[in-house]
Amino acid sequence: MIPPDKNSAFVASMEEVLDVYKRPYDESRPVVCMDESPKQLISDARKSVPMASGRETRVDYEYIRHGMVNIFMVNEPLKGKRMVEVTHFKKKQDWAKLIKRIADQLYPNAEKITLVMDNFKTHAASSLYETFEPQEAKRIWDRFEFVFTPKHGSWLNMAEIELHVLNGQCLSRHMSSMDEITREIAAWQNDRNNKNSKINWQFTTKESRIKLRRLYPSIYG
Repeated sequence: MIPPDKNSAFVASMEEVLDVYKRPYDESRPVVCMDESPKQLISDARKSVPMASGRETRVDYEYIRHGMVNIFMVNEPLKGKRMVEVTHFKKKQDWAKLIKRIADQLYPNAEKITLVMDNFKTHAASSLYETFEPQEAKRIWDRFEFVFTPKHGSWLNMAEIELHVLNGQCLSRHMSSMDEITREIAAWQNDRNNKNSKINWQFTTKESRIKLRRLYPSIYG
């Protein structure tokens, strides 16, 4: 989505994100992106007809819903690594536990973790304080530098790109249980990490001031 013209709040946040993406790789101060997406649990109402010589697989249009799960995507673009977690919900406590895992399991030795994400209501210090004791909440919060993408600017989050790849390569078919999705995602994650697959991000502040010029406010009336 593109915001209305002359949107100073959008361009300020956008340029902050783009500046972060220009930083060289620093193991002690990793740049990490995080996003989340729902996935519907679905099973076929009728058994599919398998592929045969001269005939494609046939899948009936009817299906049975089994609820939803949430998929958290965490990726470090410059290192070509990602971690995916499947949860029943995406409540404050789910996000807070994910943040603790990033800090203590993925980057225990980092001086500061720069985390790029959107402004979803659960992405706040309050989520940590509603999940952990105050001392622990403050300890986790202090491990991070949080950088938020602007409203209507989810495309600036490289974790969203990873989610698109995940959906296209792994989740484009019916899956009926959380266990099945978790297994499939784990296999996809291991394969993509072993290939050291990276995102070739090339959009810069200089380009944004040309291609998205209409979004910048005029100071000359």
